[in-house]
Amino acid sequence: MRKKILAICGSTRKTSANQRLIKAIVKLSSDTLEMKIFDGLSGIPHFNPDLDNNNPPENVLHFRRQLAEADGILICTPEYAMGVPGTLKNAIDWTVSSMEFSHKSVALITASTAGHKAHQSLMETLKVIEADIPDSSQLLISHVQTKLEDDKIIDATILKQVENVIASLVNTISTTKDPLSSSF
Repeated sequence: MRKKILAICGSTRKTSANQRLIKAIVKLSSDTLEMKIFDGLSGIPHFNPDLDNNNPPENVLHFRRQLAEADGILICTPEYAMGVPGTLKNAIDWTVSSMEFSHKSVALITASTAGHKAHQSLMETLKVIEADIPDSSQLLISHVQTKLEDDKIIDATILKQVENVIASLVNTISTTKDPLSSSF
């Protein structure tokens, strides 16, 4: 049975390098993974602890359901102003109390001009919320624009590194308890 992966792009720009990178990964892994791209990041309202209760906003419930139904999560994000894009951090904040990331297999690819600060910051957040993300499931791609052409990875070294990250994600999923079957 193919593993179900929810891919989240940290950029809300439709033609972002990270969105193109995700599309390249979808093509690379189509034989082995069922990958779904989450497209509702910009529709998630600003985090408000007063609304984080038994009846949160519908967009938040939708996001949480997709996270819960996935066997693993792939995050591809740029770095904005030396940090994590606000919409991505906001979405993750909505999962702290509901714990969808807790013990969930996650791969993180930070692809930007530089990316070091955002990558480190997001790794700290993912660790605090107990995501299962070994070193082999992380990748920093600097100068990403030079590594992509359309929806294809054209840099052989980066292609191999991306393949290794995806293999690590699958391995992490396989070595954790089997998630409940879901409709994804």
